[in-house]
Amino acid sequence: MMAFSQNPTAPDFVQNPYPFYETLRAGGDLAFWRDYALPCAVSHRAVSALLRDRRFGREIPPELTPEIPPHLAPFYAVEAHSMLELEPPRHTRLRGLVLRAFTSRRIKELAPEIAQLSHDLIDRFPDGTVDLLPAFCAPLPVIVICRLLGVPEAHANQLLAWSNAMVSIYQARRDRTIEEAAAQAAQEFSAFLADYIETRRTAPADDLITHLIAAEEAGEKLTTEELIATCILLLNAGHEATVHTMGNGIKALLETGTQITARTAEPVVEEILRYDPPLHMFTRHAYEEVEVSGHRFQRGDQVALLLAAANRDPDVWPDPARFDPMRAPSANTSFGAGLHFCVGAPLARLELQIALPILFDRLPDMRLDTPPQFANLYHFHGLERLEIRSA
Repeated sequence: MMAFSQNPTAPDFVQNPYPFYETLRAGGDLAFWRDYALPCAVSHRAVSALLRDRRFGREIPPELTPEIPPHLAPFYAVEAHSMLELEPPRHTRLRGLVLRAFTSRRIKELAPEIAQLSHDLIDRFPDGTVDLLPAFCAPLPVIVICRLLGVPEAHANQLLAWSNAMVSIYQARRDRTIEEAAAQAAQEFSAFLADYIETRRTAPADDLITHLIAAEEAGEKLTTEELIATCILLLNAGHEATVHTMGNGIKALLETGTQITARTAEPVVEEILRYDPPLHMFTRHAYEEVEVSGHRFQRGDQVALLLAAANRDPDVWPDPARFDPMRAPSANTSFGAGLHFCVGAPLARLELQIALPILFDRLPDMRLDTPPQFANLYHFHGLERLEIRSA
């Protein structure tokens, strides 16, 4: 396994990490990233296999779990009940209960609301230059989640602030200030949701919180802590990914002159997800001694799956740096795979397939007003602004 160095907060890397991924991939399925001190899966073959390999998982083996610093206790109190961070049997139970409430039928029923919300947001655009991130990309998914959960939309901005603070802890530029903000957000977000959950226990409504409370399998129900963690996960993961995907996608469409309509939305959205995904790194731990691509992992060893590198593997997609919605269908890794395949993927795809055609139909002469810049967010990959102008 070859070793490489790259500061993940370096400006050139932040703006375009793909040349470094090509360098890593030239060394084989696995490469060692010195700055993280981690072996990284970089090919589509290796990433896809490890996402499904039950010898690896998200939970740290219990005998190797590090002590949690007191200032981070509120944050990890939520993470302890999040199905993203759990493995079977707890993960199996939680995911089964959540999917009983978060059904495909319930998601599809949101389509008319997503369309109307898209129009409403566009109607509010100011004349001249508009930054689509705060005006369109960010509010749309958070308002949809509010409506889905049954939380008043008046709280959308506060939920967004909590979400941004919590997910910042996963960034390469994480420091004590970011950690403390994440912990405070987790504490406040949890208290807010606990009140709403208690209200729905006594006054049920036709919303996701009520259906999560009612979900039952083999006599098992979600605890209050699990309900809180699930609602936070749905907002944080769903919102963060959709905002970045929408922004990155609009950028790619405008820069390549690609049109998107209701008829072409599905293949165009899949190419957006492949071409410039919102999450670039996803880590897992080995649960036993195991050899992968010539490297021997010990129990507890960590491996980084570079999803964005896998999505530009030339063995799967010829000329992968070219944006081409007409490619033959092939499974990208943007939503993961296996047991941890993103439960919010159907909702994210629906939002993108509805909102983007409406935006481009309403603003047919839309063009970039200033060169888009990516924010220093790694492991995430999203823009700090997306300013457009339309006549």
